[in-house]
Amino acid sequence: MYQLNLDIAHFLEHYWQKRPLLIKGGFTDFQDPISPDELAGLAMEEVIESRLVTRFNNKWEASHGPFESYDHLGEENWTVLVQACNHWAPEVHELAVPFQFIPGWRFDDVMVSFSTPHGGVGPHIDNYDVFITQGQGKRHWRVGDAKPLGEFAAHAALLHCEPFEAIIDAIMEPGDILYIPPGFPHEGYAIEPSLNFSVGFRAPDAKALISSFADHLIDNDLRTERYGDPDLQPRARHGEIQPHELHRLRELMQQALDDETLFKEWFGTMISEAKHDLDVSPMEPDYSAEEVADLLSQGEPAIKVPGLRSVWFSGESRTCYIDGEAWTLPSEDPAAIALLCDKDMVTQADMVELADQAGFLQLLTRLINRGYWFFGD
Repeated sequence: MYQLNLDIAHFLEHYWQKRPLLIKGGFTDFQDPISPDELAGLAMEEVIESRLVTRFNNKWEASHGPFESYDHLGEENWTVLVQACNHWAPEVHELAVPFQFIPGWRFDDVMVSFSTPHGGVGPHIDNYDVFITQGQGKRHWRVGDAKPLGEFAAHAALLHCEPFEAIIDAIMEPGDILYIPPGFPHEGYAIEPSLNFSVGFRAPDAKALISSFADHLIDNDLRTERYGDPDLQPRARHGEIQPHELHRLRELMQQALDDETLFKEWFGTMISEAKHDLDVSPMEPDYSAEEVADLLSQGEPAIKVPGLRSVWFSGESRTCYIDGEAWTLPSEDPAAIALLCDKDMVTQADMVELADQAGFLQLLTRLINRGYWFFGD
């Protein structure tokens, strides 16, 4: 288990979404949860999203995996990156646990990169929060202030920004952590063969949210109120849109957003849906609730699949949202909802506080049979 050396309250007040921070020795005696060879192997898998970024003769290139070989790349100037590595390597998932003081619905994934000397992805600006932990090796990082900068395509799959003046200019060593909020330009280049672990937190913008909400209405064929104007008066100017009409149109859209049940249903399914494939293996044959209860009573913990997104709404303790789907308990039970969404592991001892153990076991069994939870290593 990784222990984060950080005053969390001070960090949230002074740095979170405000300014970058270099945390020297953020993890003491840091050990890489995955090796470069293991990472390279994941990048060869069809279902895992990966990229290869190179810069030879000052020319940037980027390509998407899977990759068959790295032998042609040489010893310098390239980086391989694996997205959502926490979905496929439980040890990498453990690296995200110390950052669970941030709401789970904001968490995106753990991206892992391996860079040879001088390897990097170039100067760029991200639109999400990220904690970058230095694994093996050393890497030179520069971070600039959040000021308007021009962006351009250094390659069709690689967006870079203009040069910037650094407010952080440091060499990171194993266990060091660099926090970068959205909008701050940054670049990092390996000094020696290096692993980096980026724990990212999504930050959706209004455009993406509105588009997703509209898609939810369409996909579920949900009825909304239609515009009406029974008080219409004769119009002298045929092409004019009057202020009261614009106001009524805005109200019409707002009414859909103000439907709390609809809004929660949309947001719960949207935010819990995995952006990347999960390592899910449905049970064959299915477990029964009795078999699940027996395994728990024998000391076997039920373990959540790494990367599975599970959320619930404050004040509601019967329905939760898991991987883009609503799941409902037989009865209201705050302790059961918390176990399913807040915890990565359930033991027999955890079930003591449950109001309806049988109902919880039924739902947990369904999740296990779906492949979202499992027993064993």
